[in-house]
Amino acid sequence: MRLTEMDGKALLRRHGIAVPRSVVLGASDPVPLHLGAEVVLKAQILEGGRGKRGLVRRAAAADIPALRQDMIAITGEVSFLLEEPVQIERELYLALRVNGTTQRIECLFSTDGGVEIEQAAPPARWDLDPEDPFATEVSFAAVAAALPPDLAARVARLVPRLARILREEDLELLELNPLAVTPAGLVACDAKLVRDSAAVARHDALPVSAALEEAALTPLERQARQRGFALVEMPGDVALVSAGAGLGMQLLDLLADHGLRAASFMDNLQGGPADTTEARLEAAFAIAARPEVRAILFYTTLASRPLAERVETLLAFLARNPPPKPLYLGFAAAHAAARGFDAEAARSRLNAAGIAALRDDPLELVRALATDLAA
Repeated sequence: MRLTEMDGKALLRRHGIAVPRSVVLGASDPVPLHLGAEVVLKAQILEGGRGKRGLVRRAAAADIPALRQDMIAITGEVSFLLEEPVQIERELYLALRVNGTTQRIECLFSTDGGVEIEQAAPPARWDLDPEDPFATEVSFAAVAAALPPDLAARVARLVPRLARILREEDLELLELNPLAVTPAGLVACDAKLVRDSAAVARHDALPVSAALEEAALTPLERQARQRGFALVEMPGDVALVSAGAGLGMQLLDLLADHGLRAASFMDNLQGGPADTTEARLEAAFAIAARPEVRAILFYTTLASRPLAERVETLLAFLARNPPPKPLYLGFAAAHAAARGFDAEAARSRLNAAGIAALRDDPLELVRALATDLAA
């Protein structure tokens, strides 16, 4: 779940992280004057690049009502964050995230913070355990070459605090851009926070963020949530069906390595149904019906759920729904899942149904797909 800037900064403020003084405004609320004659107005949407779209503006307080209406014309009716300007001496970039491969907290740091961070040199990266008694020293070593010693020390002390917040608040991402160097110290001028959707129920409700997250879903993504799994639609040429974020990311990377882009990403939802295979296939087939999508890739792993059950579900679905594009299918089954119906039996049943593109190894499967599409 992505948090709006105002919700993210409220969370940081509760943990003692410095953020600008601010108030939240609705579409027609009067503009308070206690922040000064000049203020910063920020539209509260979940998309990035607000500055380049004119949705973050510094202006005289008297001009805020008209400026707010200009932003509403771009975004529709949204909430606004009105902030006191910060005297910025330097803009830094600092982010912490959960690395999906290592399952550790990864830190990213750049001296080129601000709106052009995408064009900056790759950030410094290091893993951090917030409970490590030498966490500050590890962070200092990572940033010392890029900053004066006193500033490097301040950033290094901040990083373990943010890592503890990330863990305590069940965040997948905590990004400060810019992290401003000011005469008063380091200030988080903008904050992008993403909370693990499985942990949302353990924390206070954030109705604005939740409403924007819901509104940003496509019809297929919303339908997927209702049916018990997460779907993200993306511009791509391969409709991808998988289960679990780790496997999905591996397949995305394999496709990218072969010059292809996934048009979908799927993950499990906590408390969802035991089997969402048919629902996932329906979503993938709907995506594959689009002219720019050239193939469907289905790959699954089974630890204990019977392989025979999954194969029969797949065959029954395909009997009713011929794939709109070529289907490439693979699976890996542990011993418990293949008991009484092994991989060879599965291949035989699937081949008999006319599905010939079968691979156990996801790399071989993607190579076969890429070779066929290049022909």
